[in-house]
Amino acid sequence: MTGSGPDMPVLLVRHAVALDRHDWKSDDEQRPLRKRGRRQADALVDVLAGFEIERVLTSPFIRCVETVVPLAAARGCEVEETAALAEGASHDAVALVRSLAGRHAALCSHGDVIPRVLEHLVVHDGVDLGHDPRWAKASVWVLEDDGERVAKAFYIEPPD
Repeated sequence: MTGSGPDMPVLLVRHAVALDRHDWKSDDEQRPLRKRGRRQADALVDVLAGFEIERVLTSPFIRCVETVVPLAAARGCEVEETAALAEGASHDAVALVRSLAGRHAALCSHGDVIPRVLEHLVVHDGVDLGHDPRWAKASVWVLEDDGERVAKAFYIEPPD
């Protein structure tokens, strides 16, 4: 699909509430969502109902994958795992967001990556995130592209 504009934002989703990192004794990449997180993941389907989504990309970490599986299923999309959205992949995540400008895409990532992407957009695109930018678990940043840059961003509170 070509073209871009505010009708085709990239949705930047933070994974839903997962089991506590300190209580999880296995590989952190395998740490799943809590019950509350699964409810949040299901609720994101309705929260994002007004947005067209053709691609769903996610960090390969299980908590991110589980966050977007209901959304992808509701939209008839495959879940595309990419290391560009994994913890610590801020630079790659910025490049991915830029490459998807003008596409109907939802991306799921982590609490260290999302603020770095947003910071980049503030510095390089002049995006106004408001006076108190947040990235709570299961929240969404809607990034609207004007064809040359991310021109506008707004925050959607997490479902509870």
